[in-house]
Amino acid sequence: MKTFYTADHHLHHSGMELSFGRIVETFEKPERAEIVLRRVKEVGLGPVIEPPAYDRAAIERVHTPDYLDFLQNVFAEWRAAGRDGEVWPYSWRHRSMPMLDAPPASLDARLSYYSFDMAGSITETTWQAARRAADTALAGADAVLSGERAAFALCRPPGHHAGRDFFGGYCYLNNAAIAAQRFLDNGHARVAIFDVDYHHGNGTQEIFYDRDNVLLASLHGDPDFEFPFHLGYARERGAGRGEGFNLNYPLPAGTGWLEWQAAFEDAHARIGAYAPTALVISLGVDAFKEDPISQFKLESEHFLTIGRRIADFALPTLFVMEGGYAVDALGINAVNVLQGFEGA
Repeated sequence: MKTFYTADHHLHHSGMELSFGRIVETFEKPERAEIVLRRVKEVGLGPVIEPPAYDRAAIERVHTPDYLDFLQNVFAEWRAAGRDGEVWPYSWRHRSMPMLDAPPASLDARLSYYSFDMAGSITETTWQAARRAADTALAGADAVLSGERAAFALCRPPGHHAGRDFFGGYCYLNNAAIAAQRFLDNGHARVAIFDVDYHHGNGTQEIFYDRDNVLLASLHGDPDFEFPFHLGYARERGAGRGEGFNLNYPLPAGTGWLEWQAAFEDAHARIGAYAPTALVISLGVDAFKEDPISQFKLESEHFLTIGRRIADFALPTLFVMEGGYAVDALGINAVNVLQGFEGA
C-alpha cells in the first residue's frame, strides 16, 4: 500500500490548547505523524510518496472561497493589528443571535464566524500545512483512481471537524471530504465515508448533509457528553435529497469492543446496501483504551479486525488519517488497520 506523506505538516504546530479549564500542551502535535510514519516503515507497508501540489480549485469543491481566503490571510491581518502570538478566536455566536448573511468586517468577528472552538490556533504557516494535508488526501485519491486497490493519506493536521466554512477540533480543511469529492469528480457515482474516529465528524456531516451521492457513517462518543457536542445524534439522518444518507452511531463512555463492534457491523451492512463505488475511511484511532482525550476501550488487536472488515467491502479505498493521541501506541494502532486490510 502506498503512503502519501509530507514533512510540511511540521508547518503547523499550535503549541497549546484550552482543556477543561487549563492551558495545556496541545494533544495534536507534529510527532503524531512521525510516529505513524515510523511504523509504516518498520512493517514495510509500502512506498512513502511526497504528494504534489494541487490547485486550490480542488479544495474549493468542498470549502467556500471566502473561508479559504480567510485561512490564507488571517495571520497577516493578526500581525497588522499589532498582535503577537498565535491567532485565537475571541467569542462565538450564541443560538440566540441571528445568523449573518455575510462574513462580518472586523478581524475578531470573522474569527468567531469561521470557527467553533479553541482546540487549535492559527500560526504563521498553518495555511501552508493545511493545504499540504489536503494535497496528501488528493494524491491518495488519485492513486486509487489510477488503479491502486487502496492508499493511505497520512494527513496532518486532521480534517473531519472542518466544515465548508469553519475550522475547529484541530481541523482546518476537511481532507476526507476533499478526497470523496475527488472521487465524485472523476467518475464515481456514489462514495461512502466511514468515520471510525472517536469524535463525531461534524464537519464532514455538514458538508454532505443534503446530498445523496455521499453516504456518511460515523461511530463516536455520544454528543450528550463528548466533543464536539450538539451534533452526532442518531436522529440526524440528512436533509432533502440527503435524508437517510447520514448515519450516526453515538455510543456511551466506556464502550468496549463488543458494543463498538455491533455498531460497526450495522454501519458496515448499511454501507454495503448503499453500494458505493469508492470508500473513504476517516481513520481516527482514538477509540483506543489509553487515549488521553477519549473514553472508549478498544485494544490494539481490534484495529487489525477493523482493517480486515473494511477489506471485505472489496472497494477502491482511501484511508485518511484523523485523530489518535495515545502517542505510544498511535503508530501500532493506525498501521494495524492498514495491515489488517492488506492481509485480508
